[in-house]
Amino acid sequence: MTVLALATLTDPPEFADWTRLGGEYVADVTRAMGFDAPSDLDNRLERGVALLRTGRRDAPERVTRPLVATLLADAAFPGPFCEWTPLWYELALAGPCALASWRLRRVATRYAAELDGVDVPRFPRPHDLFVDGTPATHGVSGFSDRFLLADAVLHVGWYTHVAREAGVAVPAELTERTRRESVRYYREGRDPATLSPDVRQFQAALFADDAWVRGLDEAYGLNSALLGVWERLLRAERERLER
Repeated sequence: MTVLALATLTDPPEFADWTRLGGEYVADVTRAMGFDAPSDLDNRLERGVALLRTGRRDAPERVTRPLVATLLADAAFPGPFCEWTPLWYELALAGPCALASWRLRRVATRYAAELDGVDVPRFPRPHDLFVDGTPATHGVSGFSDRFLLADAVLHVGWYTHVAREAGVAVPAELTERTRRESVRYYREGRDPATLSPDVRQFQAALFADDAWVRGLDEAYGLNSALLGVWERLLRAERERLER
């Protein structure tokens, strides 16, 4: 099976492991950074996964809000992400990503009815971020470099959106500075001098999404070569930042 099999998921229970992995990622990054968080953060995230497994919807807002945030963030992520990558990659995944995004939004809608002010995150495209007057991807070529730049920018927004909906106090100044410094970092050949120590720490924590990719492959029995490539790239970049 390949990653395309994920586009066939339809019912809430089928997204339980997907959402579990997102919750574990949020909890791990939060602990790594020492951000202020609710004492029951893990429980909130775990109960949201349980709702999906059972198909029930009777849960307090502190449980359903991070669940909905995870689903909506995952739905909004693929399109912008692919725009940061080479055109051949973007075109190859456009159809499956659009279908998976639609199904994620449909599941999210089931749990969002009782919530006020549910936000859909907007992830930046390359033309939204500039360095020295040129788009963020200018001068960044090759699949791996574009892939890492895309992840470095977008996983900041993904984590910030979901974590805040789960009650985590993510510093706005740090997220903005991380996005800005990271674009320059990848534009300038990963020069360590372009990253502040706290930005490097934040990105090292965020690049632990290699565990998310590995977990997705294992949970759905995909044995996907594509996910294997993603995991290797993310793990190598995390280890580089940790050094």
